[in-house]
Amino acid sequence: MTVIRMSDVEEFSPLDVIEQIVAANDWAFDRLSDEEMAVQVPGKWCDYNVFCAWDENVGAVHFTVAFDTRVPKTRRAPVHELLALINDKMWMGHFAIWQEEGLAYRHALPLRGSGGPSLEQVEDLLQNALIDCERFYPAFQYVVWGGKSAADALAAAMIECVGEA
Repeated sequence: MTVIRMSDVEEFSPLDVIEQIVAANDWAFDRLSDEEMAVQVPGKWCDYNVFCAWDENVGAVHFTVAFDTRVPKTRRAPVHELLALINDKMWMGHFAIWQEEGLAYRHALPLRGSGGPSLEQVEDLLQNALIDCERFYPAFQYVVWGGKSAADALAAAMIECVGEA
C-alpha cells in the first residue's frame, strides 16, 4: 500500500477553485500569484472589485468586494451608523470603510483541515457577497450623497421588491 504524504502532493491553492468559477462567468480577472487574485464583476449599480487572498499560515481565504464609493469626512459618522445597522442584519461577512479605497464587503472562509473549498462553497460565498453588495449599495449612496439618515437608508434597502416595473 502506498502512503501519500502531503509533502508529495503538488501545492494546491484554493484560488484554483475560485478561478474556475470566475472563468465560467467570463469575469475579467488577474491571478497576481498563487495567493492573490483580483476580479472585476459587473453589477446592477456598479462594477465590483473582488480581491481574494489565500493565507496558508492562517488556513483561510479572505474575500473583499470593494465598490467605488468614497466617503467624505463629513459623512463618515452617518456611514458608520449605517454600517452598524447593516452588519447587524448580515448572516455572513460584513461591510467596512477603508480610509483609502472606500466601502467594501469582507468575509473569510476558514479551510484548515478541509483540503480546500468546494465549488459550491465558493459559489455561495460569492453569490451572497454580491447579493448583499447589490442590496446595500443604494443605502450607502443615500447616506453619502443623498444626505439621508442611516435609519432611512436601511429601511429603503430592506424593502423586498417583487417583479419589475
